[in-house]
Amino acid sequence: SMIKVAVLGYGNIGSGVVQVLLKNKETIAKKAGDEIVPACVLDLRDFPGDVMEDKVVKDINLITQNPEISIVVETMGGTKPAYAFVKACLEAGKHVATSNKELVAAHGPELLEIAKAHHVSFLFEASVGGGIPIIRPLNQSLTADEIDEITGILNGTTNYMLTKMDTEGADYDAVLKEAQNKGYAERHPEADVEGYDACRKIAILTSLVCGQQVDFEDIHTEGITKITPTDIKYAQAMGRAIKLLATSKKGPKGYTAIVAPFLLPASHPLYAVNGVFNAIFVHGNVLGDAMFYGSGAGKLPTASAVVADVVEMAKNLDKNIPIEWSSKKLELVDYKEWENRFFIRTTADKAAVERVFGTVTYVQAEGVTGELGFVTEKISEGDCEKKEAELGNVLQKIRVA
Repeated sequence: SMIKVAVLGYGNIGSGVVQVLLKNKETIAKKAGDEIVPACVLDLRDFPGDVMEDKVVKDINLITQNPEISIVVETMGGTKPAYAFVKACLEAGKHVATSNKELVAAHGPELLEIAKAHHVSFLFEASVGGGIPIIRPLNQSLTADEIDEITGILNGTTNYMLTKMDTEGADYDAVLKEAQNKGYAERHPEADVEGYDACRKIAILTSLVCGQQVDFEDIHTEGITKITPTDIKYAQAMGRAIKLLATSKKGPKGYTAIVAPFLLPASHPLYAVNGVFNAIFVHGNVLGDAMFYGSGAGKLPTASAVVADVVEMAKNLDKNIPIEWSSKKLELVDYKEWENRFFIRTTADKAAVERVFGTVTYVQAEGVTGELGFVTEKISEGDCEKKEAELGNVLQKIRVA
């Protein structure tokens, strides 16, 4: 006997999955208790000379109606047609592993329900943090805990760009161009640079921690497009680094989530996470602090997380691996109630700054003139917005962690 796998979408990640299954065939068979074989790939293209060239199918029915295929890997991205295909596979009694965060963020609870009803599993380790195991620990290892904070650097492209800006003093456009040339950033980079990718991922993580649906549209999201070399100079003067954080925290009224650039001190666990690496910091009431760190993107790290799910399903072929995530919507607490310290740059004078913000700490950055940089005391997001409007002449605002 052997376990046959179909791969939907033979792009970067899909071909990586096949590569990992073939390269580590023996170790995978040991762990799964059976040989796992890539039986076919679904793609509209042909792949002459590829190891799978004679195993390409163009019709999803050839997979859903093939009783020999027990596990399906979806690496197409987007929700159309991925959603319809995954649903059909689950309904046909096939396990599905996916790396597709759009699909998971939009349809996670429903697909988990369908999987359960058909005694199969729907797993999505690779949808958050690429090669870093985070979904399984949250689902299986940390179940005794109440998780009250998850904060992550969840997007490798933006982290790479900020690291470059920090080390080279280059401006945003130059660094974006370089990231695109290296293949780290897409030609249309909005999903990364505007923070949408990180937002979907923190929505998935918060959903799993709460067991309820968190809609990513409800999360206040800011990207890195407005970060300048001047901001970096101030950060360096403060001994801090600017990182795009995706974070959700539990307060007395419930969870609040936000995606935005933060100024981190050297003592912060995410301060030293540079380049394309990702890291996720978790705080639990029993566990205390934990850190998950690794390659957050890339063909093989992501493929290895998909294959880990495939092995898990191969070991549980005739049952559903439960994941608690109901479709009942979790109402997030308005981010405007969240308290932070803020770093603000303005062309207003000290008298105006102190009249509006009260006690502040001024920051001097090398070679920066004609403006003031200061850090506020702890105030709510909503208050800060009002005070900014009152002060006027605000050039920048970055949260201080």
